[in-house]
Amino acid sequence: MERALRVVLAEDSVLLRDGLVSLLGRCGHEVVAAVGDAEALVTSVAEHAPDVVVTDVRMPPGFQDEGLQAAVRLREERPALPVLVLSQYVQRTYASELLDSGDGTGVGYLLKDRVGQVEEFVEALTAVADGGTVVDPEVVRQLLRRRRDPLERLTPREREVLALIAEGKSNGAVARRLVVSEAAVGKHIGSILTKLDLPPATETHRRVLAVLTYLRA
Repeated sequence: MERALRVVLAEDSVLLRDGLVSLLGRCGHEVVAAVGDAEALVTSVAEHAPDVVVTDVRMPPGFQDEGLQAAVRLREERPALPVLVLSQYVQRTYASELLDSGDGTGVGYLLKDRVGQVEEFVEALTAVADGGTVVDPEVVRQLLRRRRDPLERLTPREREVLALIAEGKSNGAVARRLVVSEAAVGKHIGSILTKLDLPPATETHRRVLAVLTYLRA
């Protein structure tokens, strides 16, 4: 039989929070605190020293990523604290920080659809509490997509400029096509090279490297 876990639960939806408390209780686990905001989550962890934390991403007061930020903060303060994050969507920036926190163990990120699959959810909770890493397949896909697409940081106009450069056009030709000055094109190119992490180097031609990055993406 699986060991009983002491859980701190943070979820702003009262219905879902009560449902999770009931579900975890039926599975033999004890919810030592069930709270509705990120600050209460941090306080409850300090008070109860749980075996595992389960938290939503969106929490009061801003309903943005307060829960996920709190999870990252808790992991920074207590690297060995197991944390399972539930979300309706992938918040990629803090998701990466969460998964990189501590030594990368005892952490999980699941989309809320998984909660409906009770056995899968409980198995994920137990795995995280035991030091495992559990990541929703959709989270993996989006994080990998972010890492594969270096052009994501470029503005639409910078993408236009880079696409024209990839066609072999000079700065003057790009300027004429976009009806801007050559100085403006030069500024766009400088920004592109910076965002693509292409620092000045005598051995390489950064403009060529930028075009290669564009073609690969």
